Amino acid sequence: MDNQLRKTLLDQGRQAKKASRQLAVAPTTVKDQALLDMADALEAGSREIFAANRLDLEQGEKQGLTAALLERLMLDEKRIKDMAQGLREIAALPDPIGEVLGISKRPNGLDVGRVRTPIGVIGIIYESRPNVTADAAALCVKAGNSILLRGGEEALNSNRVIARIIADAAVRAGLPDGAIQLVDSEDREAAVIMMKMNDYLDVLIPRGGKGLKKAVLENASVPVIMTGMGNCHVYVDQYADLDKALPIILNAKVQRPSVCNAAETLLVHEQVADEFLPKAIAELQQAGVEIHGCQRTQQIVADIVAAQEADWDEEYLDLILAVKIVDSLEEAIDHINTHGTGHSEAIISENYSQVRHFLASVDAAAVYANASTRFTDGNVFGFGAEIGISTQKLHARGPMGLPELTTTKFIIYGDGHIR
Repeated sequence: MDNQLRKTLLDQGRQAKKASRQLAVAPTTVKDQALLDMADALEAGSREIFAANRLDLEQGEKQGLTAALLERLMLDEKRIKDMAQGLREIAALPDPIGEVLGISKRPNGLDVGRVRTPIGVIGIIYESRPNVTADAAALCVKAGNSILLRGGEEALNSNRVIARIIADAAVRAGLPDGAIQLVDSEDREAAVIMMKMNDYLDVLIPRGGKGLKKAVLENASVPVIMTGMGNCHVYVDQYADLDKALPIILNAKVQRPSVCNAAETLLVHEQVADEFLPKAIAELQQAGVEIHGCQRTQQIVADIVAAQEADWDEEYLDLILAVKIVDSLEEAIDHINTHGTGHSEAIISENYSQVRHFLASVDAAAVYANASTRFTDGNVFGFGAEIGISTQKLHARGPMGLPELTTTKFIIYGDGHIR
């Protein structure tokens, strides 16, 4: 293990812990002003961000990153504006810290209640998308947490500039130095060190693919909230409005295929497969999607790739879609619960009973009726942004906004009480 790297990270952890104690009691006005200043600084520094991002894109192309990964990595004027707007929307949200979640008077006269408090120091390990640097930092600041950011090496130049710009703006606005820190290392050992920083990190949030998830499960001793992996399904029921179904599937797969809420598998009931699949696959192929179909799908549409068993578990993050014909709603539900990652799942159906059964039976953070899986997003849900989409069940599930970045403490008021 690189001793210097370990020392650097532990120093950052100590600084983050110290900053978290000051952030925990920072006034809402100071935190909100910091967020507004961070947003302005991002827009003012857009040229510097673009220059750094171009370096990352050039290196990514040389290293053979897929078109999907390059798309996740790319920043343009709209994405910078969206990042800044996300920070302003977070500033406008109610401050969760200090919210009283209930108080009651006990028979002995004690007043016992609970309030929201910051978690403390949050570590995040993420891949590709440099906008996460700003989103995660902003949410943590608003919720009174300090943050240690470790982005992927493919976005290091972009992350360096974004983190420096927003951290400097936050300090100028009155937040403690060390509240926002980037782990500035390409060494993958940095992530492993973070996974074991129990003395400094209160929780670790990984956002990435199977490799990162496997590494975290094998190495982390810090409490973890697992996020991000999305093997999402759209099921077209026998009672579906097929004219409604096709635009939903196209949106779920094509609109932005490189993100975790994009659809990866299409399930179609056998009673509508002959009518629906030829048109649906033709339009998907016209949009550049490669279809991996089951044997029954191949009998209906010949010009597709034969699906293998591994396809049902694959998060492609690309213009590839697995297609399977099922005999019943129960088979669709069983397939999703077997192969899904607990992210986002959708049914297309006009039958109320079918819809209710699907929504109740599918085990996922977000379940949709007659809508695209692409809506699973903190900004869309009204959170301003998200630090990740939790695919586990404790302590958060789905897009994680401000409340999910808090914990609680009991407050007890007495008047000389003894037991």
